[in-house]
Amino acid sequence: MTRLTIVVPCHNEEAVLPESSKRLDALLGTLQEQDRISDGSQVVFVDDGSSDSTWLLIEELAAANPRLRGIKLSRNYGHQSALLAGLMNVEGDVVISVDADLQDDLSVIADMITSNEEGADVVYGVRSARDTDTFFKRMSATLYYKLLNRMGVDVVFNHADYRLLSRRALEALKDYSEVNLFLRGIVPTLGFKSAIVSYVRNERFAGESKYPLHKMLGLEFDGVTSFSAFPLRLIAGLGVIVFLASMGLSIWVLWTRLFTDNAIPGWASSVLPMYLLGGIQLFSIGILGEYISKVYLETKRRPRYIIEKSV
Repeated sequence: MTRLTIVVPCHNEEAVLPESSKRLDALLGTLQEQDRISDGSQVVFVDDGSSDSTWLLIEELAAANPRLRGIKLSRNYGHQSALLAGLMNVEGDVVISVDADLQDDLSVIADMITSNEEGADVVYGVRSARDTDTFFKRMSATLYYKLLNRMGVDVVFNHADYRLLSRRALEALKDYSEVNLFLRGIVPTLGFKSAIVSYVRNERFAGESKYPLHKMLGLEFDGVTSFSAFPLRLIAGLGVIVFLASMGLSIWVLWTRLFTDNAIPGWASSVLPMYLLGGIQLFSIGILGEYISKVYLETKRRPRYIIEKSV
């Protein structure tokens, strides 16, 4: 039988943690009764520097139930780092990552285990629909996945961080040492056999979303700049376009000056190129700065997380 570990990153989840721990514990009990998983299976909550009572609740849960454990990070490192801390510091034949907000359908975990038993080292939980999202979120998410794919980033459409990883896949993941984490892009590069399990995403049970718009945009930009050089190639393409446009503008200015009486001295030849080139330069410098900042963070080799305590 499979020894299963479920990793649950938590940040200020005191409102939902009692219910999510209850459901996850019940799920493990059901799977054990069905002889799908071994008695050593467990749930590990990773506290990502919460400012509420999340860690106190985790300690209480771990003291009362041997199937529930906790890892406390020294500060808030972000969702991706907290998730990685859980994946890299737990035991188990397979590890499933799931958010604490109960939006991911826990009933498909049994299907994930079945796919693993059939040979899949990676099983992706993929949303079958986005009916619970707003129109803006549906459109932006669709555009985001398509944009990543067009830029050469291998991501699974409508998949977040609800996935199963075998022990072999986890050991391979340890070789990825980058500080700029985007696990949705890293996991597909492992190359092992994968499978997809579809599910309907629920409404958040309680509390507030930990991924507001600005964090979502930040994660999406990290995904592009961490896995694709397309924006750098875009700068080169823009340079060619600007050069051709400047040549065309120069020809037009020269023709207007020599063959018409409509030319305003100094206007077209100075103002238009100045604004055009200035905008292109600022845009290009911004993209180059983003890549340089990532190189800067990687070269410092700071730890991606620090574990303060485990229970």
